[in-house]
Amino acid sequence: MKHRIIFFDVDGTITSHKDGTISQSTKQAIKKLLGNGLHVVAATGRPLSMCAEIIELGIDTFITANGAYVTHQGKCIHKIVLSHETVYRVNQFTSQQQHALTYYSDTIHMNEVQNPKVQQALYETLGLQEFPSINSVAHLSETYLLCLFADEVEIEKYKAQFPTINFKRWHPYIVNVLEENVSKSVAIKKVLDYFGFTMEEAIAFGDGENDIDMLEIVDLGIAMGNANEKLKSSANFITKDSCEDGIVWALKHFKLI
Repeated sequence: MKHRIIFFDVDGTITSHKDGTISQSTKQAIKKLLGNGLHVVAATGRPLSMCAEIIELGIDTFITANGAYVTHQGKCIHKIVLSHETVYRVNQFTSQQQHALTYYSDTIHMNEVQNPKVQQALYETLGLQEFPSINSVAHLSETYLLCLFADEVEIEKYKAQFPTINFKRWHPYIVNVLEENVSKSVAIKKVLDYFGFTMEEAIAFGDGENDIDMLEIVDLGIAMGNANEKLKSSANFITKDSCEDGIVWALKHFKLI
């Protein structure tokens, strides 16, 4: 078998983009992949603490926080840690500007700015229906990723204030705040190196803009039918929507199950 490892985005890919549930057929398909000896990896924007239902599927390798934190069977195999100073300074500026900021460790917290636009973005990207808990001292903890909620006009203030920090957009209202490159593709390379696989042996499924680089670097990049056009243009294959068993349909198409 040419392909030995499959990377799945979670929200809008494994889960339905309509109601956030995981269909029974998708659960069975992933368990069948594992039973057939393929290595299955969840590659998500979620923190590890929000992956309990994915762990129940039998998956034990996780790329979380959009690639900033990678674990296998609970052991960290890759992480990128932001400096306490950067977390503190960005936190102070977002409070002044009244923009929301989320902090990723193995869980997720946020600052005090909460509004409907932020709530909608959290639901679209993480399936969250409630705001994460507020943490006023997040800069004292190990932080793998900051996500800033701001539009294109608002983000210019941050670029001027923090010229040495990179702001990488992956949602119309969310950008990653980076001191060094964080992406699912960088994390995938770390996972492949860890297991001794090659890129030619890898497949990836996704639906969001933070999945584009992931689909582009693997041998077979599969976009969900509910993905945006930018992602679809980067894919080798477009399957059905996540709510229409798109994962199962593609796996059967490529005779993987």
